[in-house]
Amino acid sequence: MRDRAAQAAQALAAAGVGAGDRVAFFDKNSIEHFEVFFGAAMLNAVCVDPNWRLAGPEVQFIVDDAEAKVLVASNEFAELIDGIHDGLPKVGTTVVIGGHATHTGEAGHTAYEAWLAGHEPVDPKTPSAPGDVAFQLYSSGTTGLPKGVMLSNDNFLGLLPAAKDIWGFSADMVNLAAMPLFHIGGGGWATAGMYYGCTTVLMRDLDPFALAGLIEARGVTHAFLVPAVLQFMLLTPDIDPSQFESLQMIAYGASPITEDVLARSVEMFGCDFWQAYGLTETTGAVVNLPPEDHDPAGPNKHRLRSCGVPGPGVELRIVDDAGNDLPTGDVGEIVIRSPQVMVGYWNRPEATAEAVDAEGWFRSGDAGYLDDDGYLYIHDRVKDMIVSGGENVYPAEVENALSGHPAIADVAVIGVPDDKWGEVPKAMVVRAADAEASEDEIIAYARERLAGFKTPKSVDFIAELPRNPTGKILKKELRAPFWEGRD
Repeated sequence: MRDRAAQAAQALAAAGVGAGDRVAFFDKNSIEHFEVFFGAAMLNAVCVDPNWRLAGPEVQFIVDDAEAKVLVASNEFAELIDGIHDGLPKVGTTVVIGGHATHTGEAGHTAYEAWLAGHEPVDPKTPSAPGDVAFQLYSSGTTGLPKGVMLSNDNFLGLLPAAKDIWGFSADMVNLAAMPLFHIGGGGWATAGMYYGCTTVLMRDLDPFALAGLIEARGVTHAFLVPAVLQFMLLTPDIDPSQFESLQMIAYGASPITEDVLARSVEMFGCDFWQAYGLTETTGAVVNLPPEDHDPAGPNKHRLRSCGVPGPGVELRIVDDAGNDLPTGDVGEIVIRSPQVMVGYWNRPEATAEAVDAEGWFRSGDAGYLDDDGYLYIHDRVKDMIVSGGENVYPAEVENALSGHPAIADVAVIGVPDDKWGEVPKAMVVRAADAEASEDEIIAYARERLAGFKTPKSVDFIAELPRNPTGKILKKELRAPFWEGRD
């Protein structure tokens, strides 16, 4: 790994990448991710991993916004890369993993293995500082456009040393990286394990039955999984609990979990469970619910609804709209101060100032409260964000895409209950005068422009959208009928 990362560093340098430059990596979970990630780090450059579930225009925006000089992509996504290549004027070199034949040998393109082989495994040892950016992950767009979350060396090192005490990380563990590496719960989790020199097992495509077999075959001891995956595994026939004998700990998070799924998971997997609450902007987990609070029959079973308590060096406050502290038990916005809080949003100084104040407090956008014991409970979302299978979907981004349809005069996107994904997007559409468009047509239009998980799964046509006197859409009213009687 060290030698191949050093070769990647030399290859990136030859392509004009230097300190502070961005390198885009577009693939599912693969060892090549870490070769490029660590190779960029050797140059004090920054790796940017777009979500491979995104549609072509979304990937193009992120790579171009990051001003990436090099794009490394998998042959599996060759068609998508072909489609956006002309829209990436800042990318000087495109490297294809897997030797995509139509690319190899063309100007500006090369095969990944040939690209590495042309360089010696010499670490350039470019100096770097604690506050320099190490990784740039893109959030979904609260205002319609994704933002690059800049995470520094210090941000990572604010969490990594604590992983030993919190999750029992060590060199002897076998760490499963099953979640996508473009997520902090994937790439960050895997990096935490590597910090301790453990064995890392990558899962490229997440299949519940195959996952059970992989845990058994590789003797996996530690894993991070989202609730939807736990639920799928509970529903998958022919999975034997004996396959999980090696497991010592599962961390879970990124979306809500029901008490039923959690209790059944604890029983089936037979290992310690830790809930982790955090955001990309906080380099992942800042609040943790320990195993002793996961007993459904214990005296503290009410804590199963909690996210847990702040991690080392993490401060939490609950504030009102004006930023004033609220009493214990009152619901308000969760604000966080920690060495893990991001440097800021790439090229978005105004958005950074809105998110992180001068004293370093980060506004999470989540609403919750603290109990008398300091446990954090998520109550709701301050924003209208939809969490579908662990993926964040911001309605504004979906609405912006749909608004270009000629038959749509007005549109609002809301989250509605879904037994498989927790919730999914629904479009509430006001048709343009004398225009016709079916539900299927609108969904197909969205699918061409958005990732599958962002695409509305249903469309309702209504006469007008409810608004308050200032014109803001009352999404709570739109959501209410669909959530009636649901927790």
